[in-house]
Amino acid sequence: MKFDGLNFGLVVALLLHPSPAWPQTSKPDAREPGVISGSVVDDTGAAIAGAKVTLSHEAISPTEQVLSREDGQFLFPKVAAGPYRLTVSASGFAGKTLSGVLNSGEVSNLPPIRLTLAVDAVVVDVKSTRVELAQRQIEEQEQQRLFGVLPNFFVSYLPDAVPLTTGQKFELSWKSRLDPVQFGVVGIVAGIQHARNDYTGFGDGAGGYAKRYAAAYGNVLTRSLITQVLLPSIFKQDPRYFYKGTGSTKSRMGYAISRAVIKKGDNGRWQPNYSGILGSLASGGISNLYYPAEDRKGVRLTVENAAIGIGGAAMGHLVQEFLFKRVTTRARKVRGS
Repeated sequence: MKFDGLNFGLVVALLLHPSPAWPQTSKPDAREPGVISGSVVDDTGAAIAGAKVTLSHEAISPTEQVLSREDGQFLFPKVAAGPYRLTVSASGFAGKTLSGVLNSGEVSNLPPIRLTLAVDAVVVDVKSTRVELAQRQIEEQEQQRLFGVLPNFFVSYLPDAVPLTTGQKFELSWKSRLDPVQFGVVGIVAGIQHARNDYTGFGDGAGGYAKRYAAAYGNVLTRSLITQVLLPSIFKQDPRYFYKGTGSTKSRMGYAISRAVIKKGDNGRWQPNYSGILGSLASGGISNLYYPAEDRKGVRLTVENAAIGIGGAAMGHLVQEFLFKRVTTRARKVRGS
């Protein structure tokens, strides 16, 4: 094909002439929201329900917050693409924060988020465990009976038994004093007093016996509450007798008798028996209120009753150390781990 001058000029003109601008469409934003899911567990891998999971973005507010379900799972269904931060917290656990980047439209299933116990929670748990162990130990003691009948609750055959709370001291005392057998023992004591016509101001007959019974029981109950609950709680002492069971006969006798004036503190150390000595004096003074005016001896009766109480404790410890252990049923030892 031949190109003449006209054709050549047309070609050049077309090449040099600017082409029209075609309209261009803008490209839509392809950043779609994604999903973040996961679970919250403790050190053992057990699910933590109710954990607070907070999601935050840089320069984006407000934050989003959900609670983990019973199985520990949580879900954020519509999360903007980009960097994010998760903060996880639960009662009793140390919080944890983690960061990540979510791509457009991504479904991110995070590995389990493991929380560890907070230091203060561990301390509370240990304290709770000690109280529970002490409770198990006194529940075992409440099964101890001489010949399977008479309650023998206030002796521990475990030298390092866990100290008791005030509530546990009270529990051990009232269970001992409200035991049906105790009522029978007091009845025998009142019967002997009645037969010997002790405290003549109470009179004769059934009425006299009833008054002697009430006075005897009131004396026992008052002494128990003061020496085994009130003062041991104030002075932080353990009201129980701790069976020794080892060593020579002489050393065991000395140990048993001295425990009437020496008591183990809740801190595990031996100290003067403030609870027993002061309690005997206090209960001895109060006992004056139970007896007829003509049979009250004021300070003398107080001192006599206190001396009887301390001496009786020493004798009781001796028989605990050398006799009662052999005839006490269910004398168990519950130890801690």
